[in-house]
Amino acid sequence: MPVPAPSTSARTVPGRRPRRSRWRRPRRGPRGPRWGLRISAAATALLLSASGVGHAMVTDVETGIGRVDAFQGINDRPGVGAGLTFLVVGTDGRDKLTDEEKERYHLGGDPCHCTDTLMLVHLSGDRSRASVVSLPRDSYAEVPAHQDADGRRHPRHAVKLNAAYAEGGPNLTVRTVEHMTGVHIDHYLEVDFTSFMRTVDAVGGVEVCSVRPLRDRYSGLDLPAGTSRLNGGQALQYVRSRHVDGSADLGRMQRQQRFLAALLDRITSSGVLMNPVRFKEVADAMLRSVRADDGFGAGELADLAQAMRGFGPASSEFASVPLRGEAENVPGLGSTVRWDPVQAPRLFRALREDRPFAVHRRTAEPGTVVDVPPEQVRVRVDNGTGRRGLAAQVTRELADTGFATSGTPGDSGHGAAPRTVLSYDPRWDRSARSLAAALPGVRLRPVAGLGPLMRVTVGADFRAVRPVRAEEPAPAPGTLAAITGDQAVCR
Repeated sequence: MPVPAPSTSARTVPGRRPRRSRWRRPRRGPRGPRWGLRISAAATALLLSASGVGHAMVTDVETGIGRVDAFQGINDRPGVGAGLTFLVVGTDGRDKLTDEEKERYHLGGDPCHCTDTLMLVHLSGDRSRASVVSLPRDSYAEVPAHQDADGRRHPRHAVKLNAAYAEGGPNLTVRTVEHMTGVHIDHYLEVDFTSFMRTVDAVGGVEVCSVRPLRDRYSGLDLPAGTSRLNGGQALQYVRSRHVDGSADLGRMQRQQRFLAALLDRITSSGVLMNPVRFKEVADAMLRSVRADDGFGAGELADLAQAMRGFGPASSEFASVPLRGEAENVPGLGSTVRWDPVQAPRLFRALREDRPFAVHRRTAEPGTVVDVPPEQVRVRVDNGTGRRGLAAQVTRELADTGFATSGTPGDSGHGAAPRTVLSYDPRWDRSARSLAAALPGVRLRPVAGLGPLMRVTVGADFRAVRPVRAEEPAPAPGTLAAITGDQAVCR
């Protein structure tokens, strides 16, 4: 859709200073001490862009934003493209949390005042799409030559990406990311733990779903399989956890992206954006600890709000930078990951050219998400009722949803069965749970020694096979993949 015309609030009114152009280059503000990242900042960019509140209210909300000097003295920047790109950085700041909150959510110790995750959030020129790219904190990077706050000169040198902030704050972080991606950054946003937790609480919690229990003794995360509604502290544990599986930071980035999609879905579907009072409550909670460049002000908030009316999860897409192989140990840096030299430039070229990612807007497949892909589950069906052809019918329906059916359907030989029963070897319990998701009300019967073949006896209670699908797999190194927001939220 075309970019909306400037609102009437942008016109000159007697006695009032004209508003600045909504697409101006960022102004430069006073310097100040700044720290790192957390996923709530991405939600800040999307939420404030999506709201339809007026300029006066946004001006009031803007007073809670702190200011950072993110662009001072940066030369040789990438050219400005269509759309609007934010560099979203967060912090582990926890000084505003109570001692009880710190203990409950495993936030002991001193804050590191360092970046932990970084994201590029791009709003398309027609405001119909938001593209979010996660930048691994352990990425191999080279910071440009620069002068520090004490006037000392530093030559270009290698670091991990998250170290650019510790060395030169927001300014050096922006320079490093622009140098690595070739993407012009229009605005810089930074938040802390407190802002994130208060935002989630302000919207009444956020739902996440998982096909397996998620437990991490380091962050304190302890969620059952299925759908859970998280409060602010639990949400922080969810997006911080790195030890729930073997995917470490890559798995955590996927969870952060899914949570951001779920948070956006909660905001857009709960009426917050249409209720000025509720919006102000949420925005106040979100912006209480947010820091931004001086060019991101009330005018931008109001203009983006008008442009982004009706924005929802299906309008967003999420990707991580494709990597070249596994992590490697670099002398002086430790374990680092390197970006794929072919696929990563493709991703950033799409941002620069304001295009969707390569894999985008796939229609979400129907069905319950399961742990083990159906095609990996072998199953034989027997008829436990007097209904002729029932076993063959169930076999066809299971095959249609992807299961590897085996053998010729037959009769159980044990008389009429009132309940549908799934017999399985306990060593294949994950496969059994995935198959059970397709058979509502099935009774599970562990039988040692059956091996990988699942045995289903259809009972009189059977109604239909429920479609299932596998959880989105982590992309293989060197591949470019993205999901849309409606694929990431619980349905």
